[in-house]
Amino acid sequence: MATLKTNTLTGTSTAGSIAVTGEGNSTTTNLQQGLAKAWVNFDGGASGAASRDSFNVSGMTDSGSGNYTVAINNDMSNANFSIGDSVGDHNDTSESIAYSFTHTQAAGTMSIISAHYDGGSGQDRSSVCMQAFGDLA
Repeated sequence: MATLKTNTLTGTSTAGSIAVTGEGNSTTTNLQQGLAKAWVNFDGGASGAASRDSFNVSGMTDSGSGNYTVAINNDMSNANFSIGDSVGDHNDTSESIAYSFTHTQAAGTMSIISAHYDGGSGQDRSSVCMQAFGDLA
């Protein structure tokens, strides 16, 4: 078995585009299109929404109970990117059933609201994760 080690991958016909052959060798996927362009894991219950770890995120705003806005460091090309998220609480089983939805998004920000399953108002969560997929500007 051969091992390939490199620090940089560059496409031959288009420098920023690398096609990967999929399962069954019948389709290809563009590698860059499948990568998360930004992500963050933070404690929404902490003062100021404290980040545990992140990629391509320049900051966060706690805009009220369960309302979180994340600033993307290197903007997306437009507001039509996909946001993935999950919310919950690590220690409180009675309040851990939550839902979230995209509140607003722009090329440089993504915002969600987290609420309790019974349709109540927004609630802070100890575990909030958000990801952005799409094209960078």
